[in-house]
Amino acid sequence: MVREFELPDVGEGVAEGELLRWRVEPGDSVSEDQPVAEVETDKAVVDVPSPVDGVVEELRATEGEIVPVGDVIIVFRVEGEDEPDGTEPTPADDATADSGHQTDDEAPTQPAEDTQSEPAVTQRVQVAAPPSVRRLARELGVDLSNIADSSLGRITESDVRAHANTDSYSSTQEQSNQQTAAAERQKQQATSTQSVSSVQARETADRATTVAVPKTRHVAAEEGIDLDTVPTDERKDGEPFVTLEAVQEYAKAQQQAQKKDKEAVAEREAADESARPESRTPYNGIRQTIGAAMTESKSTAPHVTHQDEVDVTALVDARSTLRQAAKEHDIRLTYMPFVMKACAAALQENPQVNVSLDEANEEIVEKQYYNIGVATATDAGLLVPVVEDVDAKGLLEVASETNEKTQRARERSLSPEEMRGGTFTISNIGGIGGEYGTPIINQPESAILALGEIKKKPRVVEADGEETIEPRHVMTLSLSFDHRVLDGADAARFTNSVQKYLRNPNLLLLE
Repeated sequence: MVREFELPDVGEGVAEGELLRWRVEPGDSVSEDQPVAEVETDKAVVDVPSPVDGVVEELRATEGEIVPVGDVIIVFRVEGEDEPDGTEPTPADDATADSGHQTDDEAPTQPAEDTQSEPAVTQRVQVAAPPSVRRLARELGVDLSNIADSSLGRITESDVRAHANTDSYSSTQEQSNQQTAAAERQKQQATSTQSVSSVQARETADRATTVAVPKTRHVAAEEGIDLDTVPTDERKDGEPFVTLEAVQEYAKAQQQAQKKDKEAVAEREAADESARPESRTPYNGIRQTIGAAMTESKSTAPHVTHQDEVDVTALVDARSTLRQAAKEHDIRLTYMPFVMKACAAALQENPQVNVSLDEANEEIVEKQYYNIGVATATDAGLLVPVVEDVDAKGLLEVASETNEKTQRARERSLSPEEMRGGTFTISNIGGIGGEYGTPIINQPESAILALGEIKKKPRVVEADGEETIEPRHVMTLSLSFDHRVLDGADAARFTNSVQKYLRNPNLLLLE
């Protein structure tokens, strides 16, 4: 005999599920309670067991399809059960032959129209009942969907046996009540989708949980709607139930409200347009290239910024002393050459910072040369001219080359080759104002140092065993580094080395 099997009521307030995977194919032999399919609801993935011992005749649903509860998904051929004479059995024949697995003498009397409206085979498999209980229910001719859950939340053998003792009249009356309740729910659903005003009139939605079918949740996610905010009067298994129509209606109301808000804003902007002049500049060329490089650096390298401050009173005095001598050589001496030399010396002491990451070959490349880039603000954006071999050049030579390249960067006459090959970059944010920053690494380098403004601050100074509070020149340091190749300890050691040379610039003479 051919047996059609509907998607069972998997409980938990769901009305449909997605058929994820068939575990059987046509022609396969199956035993009772053997899993034949995996179905995903909005709450879990469940196995759907076979209700009979037989052979798979036909698969009525495809993998990935959304199937409502009650739709036929698979057809079995059961050995030892003969079909009635003639062609395919009619729905009324199936319903009579297999309604609750009862004999003709035991079957309750049903009106003709009710019998014909039933599907060929209605096989309700409750997830909340173990296989042994489902088997007992079939033997006693009990429909598990008509049994209220026990206090433990699972249908037990005692529940099935107690329900089996109910007379035919009670069973018929219960089914009638269920049909009436279903009709009432459909009427409520139709009423709930009449107008936007009805959405606003229903109970205000501010719930902790909401029951809905997967398709409804999918549509709500696409519309950016929180299901717990959709008003509803319906309930399923004691929980608020939101239909697809209610979500679509709510989304339409939200869209209309947003449209009105946009129109109002547009009207205000049009009225104020004359009072708000603006101009537009194309985002292209160097500015766009810089933006792309910064975005790539920030999105690929995990940036961490180590910040500290250093007493540079001795550095201020040294620059003041040497500035006149540099001027005699037509060289403008700033603090930058001192910091560049200090960084080159610190990189030699901490070679793990003077590296780049070769992702293609999965290698960390340690550089034995020290090319320092200087971030320079220009009308076109931030450019980074590179001064090569800073460790091998004198202070005035570094100053002269830095001045010349930064000036040509501002004039847009710097060649691309002069901005390549850097191993470390310095950005002087203090020249404009500010103390701390979080600079973005100039890849493929692994670190960048931002210099804050030099300010006078009170500091404790120890001399001849005595401590005094004096005004001192203090500079802040912000070192951003690539945490893929450098650790916090590496950053701290490097910063300490830089501080050593900035506190006592005379040490640079030994380099």
